[in-house]
Amino acid sequence: MARISGVDLPSNKRVEVGLTYIFGVGLATSHKIIKASGVNPDKRVKDLTDEEVSKLRTVIENNFKVEGAQRTEVAMNIKRLMDTGSYRGLRHRRGLPAHGQRTRTNARTRKGPKRSVGSKRPVAAPKA
Repeated sequence: MARISGVDLPSNKRVEVGLTYIFGVGLATSHKIIKASGVNPDKRVKDLTDEEVSKLRTVIENNFKVEGAQRTEVAMNIKRLMDTGSYRGLRHRRGLPAHGQRTRTNARTRKGPKRSVGSKRPVAAPKA
């Protein structure tokens, strides 16, 4: 099992797909990494030699921001938006969608479970 940037890559997947398990590496970035390292993209992760894994690791470490550094950058970008008071920052602060989606229906992932609105019936006072 190959371990790159603190992530265990799935052994039965092809290398180009397995690299996408690293935060900050998508399919396009995966293709760039494979091209730079010269590893066969059709190979399975379990079939990689130690030399090929080290090539992939050095290309990723030297040329790409992944995992912790990438997460930090994303968090700082969101914090910057919130601090400047931009519209997108306000949406992040309120936990609502930031890219113009509708919220009258849907958006349950961002808004959380439904909270019912309304009040209970008033309890009638006992007759005297």
